[in-house]
Amino acid sequence: MADVTAHDLPHARLRILELEPGEAYPHDAGGCEWIVLPLRGAAQVHCTPAADGAGPAAGAPPAAAFTLHGRSSVFAAVTDFAYLPRDSRSRITAPRGGRFALAGAVCERTLPPRYGPARGVPVELRGAGGCSRQVNNFAAADAFDCDRLIAVEVLTPGGNWSSYPPHKHDEHDPGRESRLEEVYYYEIAPRGDTAGYGYQRVSPSPAGKTDILAEVRTGDAVLIPDGWHGPSIAAPGHDMYYLNVMAGPDRSRAWLIRDHPDHAWIRDTWPGQDVDPRLPFHRAEDETR
Repeated sequence: MADVTAHDLPHARLRILELEPGEAYPHDAGGCEWIVLPLRGAAQVHCTPAADGAGPAAGAPPAAAFTLHGRSSVFAAVTDFAYLPRDSRSRITAPRGGRFALAGAVCERTLPPRYGPARGVPVELRGAGGCSRQVNNFAAADAFDCDRLIAVEVLTPGGNWSSYPPHKHDEHDPGRESRLEEVYYYEIAPRGDTAGYGYQRVSPSPAGKTDILAEVRTGDAVLIPDGWHGPSIAAPGHDMYYLNVMAGPDRSRAWLIRDHPDHAWIRDTWPGQDVDPRLPFHRAEDETR
């Protein structure tokens, strides 16, 4: 039986699936849109869309089937992914087993099921020096069409800080700041037989009282309904991966952030520094497909 871990906020949702070889997971989208993202392994995804938003039935759009080539680990490659619309029913099968993220958001519009190729994922190197990190913008607001969901992957070399300067997106300020909840899911690269770890900080903002200082390891998640979040700190020798899943009540799908005024100055130091030479981690495994 599939091992499923849920991390839910009112608008943003995350499921982590552990599937044995040949195992299948039936997924009912309900009132959320979802992206199936391989963390380790490949998958077959079969999606039956809904008819008129009332659930799969006669007269519904045709079913869609996707082969996700996936990857050997989150540090090995950018991956392809599949989009599942609200009210759909899907079946996710892992021929050789694996770990998969289902990133979701409560939404209103019903969009068609779609395949996202790895070669189409914009890869960004953000920051500089000890704040260098790689961002795989697979479902950023300007990269892939969703109704409410925004999701990206961040890879931080060991010893570096990311999600820095601390920033927030918990107030509706048109053109300046979005209201977005966020879920962070982590995987940490081991060094030999030693499991890695990192730290995550969230501090209270005018809009909320969330206050977190957490040691994070592979499989952990931090839920951020509000607050200044950052830094995300990778222990030396242990690269850090995290998946960010964001959604909120605003109709406009935009990632607009406000930097913490005490720490925003760090951005001004980046033009005089090089990006960490350990970046980028990888390119898409299916670039030639």
